[in-house]
Amino acid sequence: MKLILSKVVFLDRDGVINKYPGDREYVKSWGEFEFLPGVKAGLKRLNDKGFKVIVISNQAGVSKGIYPQEELDLITRNMLKELTDARVDIEGVYYCTHRQEDNCRCRKPKPGLIDIAVQKLKDKGLAPELGRSYFVGDTIHDVEAGNSAGLKTILVFSGKEKPDNKNKWSILPDYTADDLSGAVDLILSI
Repeated sequence: MKLILSKVVFLDRDGVINKYPGDREYVKSWGEFEFLPGVKAGLKRLNDKGFKVIVISNQAGVSKGIYPQEELDLITRNMLKELTDARVDIEGVYYCTHRQEDNCRCRKPKPGLIDIAVQKLKDKGLAPELGRSYFVGDTIHDVEAGNSAGLKTILVFSGKEKPDNKNKWSILPDYTADDLSGAVDLILSI
């Protein structure tokens, strides 16, 4: 089967799509989930320009017993429903629920979840066009994961990471933006 090249934007969730809960904190219920300003419109703009959108997120709160898998599933269903209501299409949502000490291959900064998502795209006859595909995240781990997968990276400052920490970063992103709306502006201008 010949694969069709597709433009893909991989996104972290907390701090990119929804309000960052704080260091060592988790979004434990739908009531704690709050979309960041401009996210729905930004994602719609990506879809309108032919980009596939995929969410890649570490959610270790499940394995730590802070919230159950069922609550994560409910948050995801409600998030996707609100996005669908805003005419946004999310191609897939992939979570790593392992703890850091589990040393699994799917926990960012490792690219395992991106690899799984890419394989699912290939199963549908699609392949990310690496020159036109991005990882947008709010941590250096997101940048490392995107870089490992051969994606262009955009670090947004709407979550954990701040520009003042630049001298501590282990790797530099290709681009930075204030938030997802700014990242979308960058993507559509390149």
